[in-house]
Amino acid sequence: MPDQPSAPTPPGGTEPDLAHHGDAEATAGLVDLAVNVRRAPLPRWLAGPITASLTDLARYPDPAPARAAVAARHLRHPDEVLLTAGAAEGFVLIAQALRGVRRPVVVHPQFTEPEAALRAAGHRVERVLLDPAEDFRLDPGRVPADADLVMIGNPTNPTSVLHPAQTVAALARPGRVLVVDEAFADTTIAAGHTGEPESLAERRDLPGLIVVRSLTKTWGLAGLRIGYLLGAPELLARLAAVQPLWAVSTPALAAASACATSVAVQAERAIAADLAADRDHLVARLAELPGVRVAGRPASAFVLLHLPGASRIRAALRDRGWAVRRGDTFPGLGPDWLRVAVRDRNTTEAFVEVLRETMEA
Repeated sequence: MPDQPSAPTPPGGTEPDLAHHGDAEATAGLVDLAVNVRRAPLPRWLAGPITASLTDLARYPDPAPARAAVAARHLRHPDEVLLTAGAAEGFVLIAQALRGVRRPVVVHPQFTEPEAALRAAGHRVERVLLDPAEDFRLDPGRVPADADLVMIGNPTNPTSVLHPAQTVAALARPGRVLVVDEAFADTTIAAGHTGEPESLAERRDLPGLIVVRSLTKTWGLAGLRIGYLLGAPELLARLAAVQPLWAVSTPALAAASACATSVAVQAERAIAADLAADRDHLVARLAELPGVRVAGRPASAFVLLHLPGASRIRAALRDRGWAVRRGDTFPGLGPDWLRVAVRDRNTTEAFVEVLRETMEA
């Protein structure tokens, strides 16, 4: 297929608000289905090290132990890990360090921070829009062959689509930096697979690959700001050169070390399995509502809905005490899309009933 980069604006000519995030919707007093962070008490093996680290705040942070722990988890060398103040800082480092790229491309719909960071650094960004009629499946042939920076999410926020690893890997080539946002990889699960299906975190053979990871979602650490990048040492060194000194705090480093242990990984897999069951229940209940379509086959902690009049329905849901994420701020979507976080079954039952009443009003 010939190169088909999208126009920079969606149908209708209005530019999406790339700075809008779900936390702006989840205001106090509302049931929060807008933010994809799991809400649960921290386990003792995580809360303990974070709390203990508070006695050591007089010293500057030492990232070496956490970097070694994260590297061991992903079967990498420590110099293939760059710890960051959340995944969002990783996108900023990429945008700032790789100012020499000529044709950066972002595959949408996806998390808007990668494109926002590129634009803030002065890059002229092209978009490749995946087709909802094809369940937002990735066709590597749609990405321009001469794109020297490509950014994609897997699983992708907001679509919840999990692309096959081999399809994403097909985007890698010499002379190109391929950034794969795996912030939600730890939420995925597949029958017969003991780890994170379709993750590229352990791949060391793909040229120019940077994998972006976050500890925010499963462990509820959005306020702590901890994430990391995985990639070749020489590439990460370029990013580290533009990173502020001591960017990651001592408590965040303690969290990174704790979340890389075998105990943490085992707990993460169990949480992902429970999440899959709750997600299946949500999808099944939504399928009972006329006019509601769940996009594709969701694989993460949220589902993307298409329903006519979604903007009106979202406002009405707020009036009834429920927050869901608007879809029109994601390039490639529009006012008839909503993103809904997966919660427990009781919350799902209550939400579906309110949504039904709102649609019938």
